[in-house]
Amino acid sequence: MGKVVDLLKGVGLACLCLAGCLDAAPAWADEVVQFESAAVKPTPFQERNAQEGGETAKSVPGIPLRGYLTRPPGEGPFPAIVALHGCAGVLSNDREVWPERLSSWGYAVLVVDSFSTRGIKDTCHSLLSDRVYDAYGALTFLSKDSSVDPRRIALMGFSAGGIATLEAVQLGGAERLMEHKFSVAIAYYPNCSVASGDMAVPTLILIGELDDFSPVQKCREMMAQRSGKGSPVQLNVYEGARHAFDAEEFKNGVEAYGHRVEYNAAAADRSESDVHTFLKQAFGD
Repeated sequence: MGKVVDLLKGVGLACLCLAGCLDAAPAWADEVVQFESAAVKPTPFQERNAQEGGETAKSVPGIPLRGYLTRPPGEGPFPAIVALHGCAGVLSNDREVWPERLSSWGYAVLVVDSFSTRGIKDTCHSLLSDRVYDAYGALTFLSKDSSVDPRRIALMGFSAGGIATLEAVQLGGAERLMEHKFSVAIAYYPNCSVASGDMAVPTLILIGELDDFSPVQKCREMMAQRSGKGSPVQLNVYEGARHAFDAEEFKNGVEAYGHRVEYNAAAADRSESDVHTFLKQAFGD
């Protein structure tokens, strides 16, 4: 895990200057919304242990969160996307570019801000495991929205948010404890070493061939070790692409801790098309 943290630290620190500019940037989000992360329920094992000790296992209450909700034109109900940002917080690619794109395809988009209400600047020195429960809190929030089709909600994450995405839909993990379930998952350049590869829902992983923050080899190893249980998992590798290849804010590239973060127009376009196709296959036109 230390190696994963080291990889994330570099990219996060390189992004922090951009994160600080968000307040001045126009947002595509129609509204700022408030909701809570999913309460952390005790596992059956924890419940049994508590009962044997004459106690009752308790749930950990949800944490108040902020989100940015964008709806497409029309009345719905729309399919929807829960989007998770990277370790440096909500950047323009998360808050503007992808919501604009996805809403133009007919999806409602809820970008989850996991940091502001917790008073966190970044998590590039460590991983925030609670982000899995942030995702499910957002899912519950959207499932109660009359403009959203609760049967068609996807989870999509970038970098550290991609790691949380894989953890959230891993077969037999947190998903088994949740009332509401995601339909599909999309992870942009996650570090795949955190996941077994067995997923509860169809999952698309998109990564650059030259990514040295989230090495493609880890994803190939994950794919090779899959047991065959669960849902299909698709790994798309983009030739010549590095970390954050879809984010135009890194158009000139950034060097951080000996690693490269760089936009790649060709890979961005191909991945956008791949995501669109994946969602259409899952949800229809």
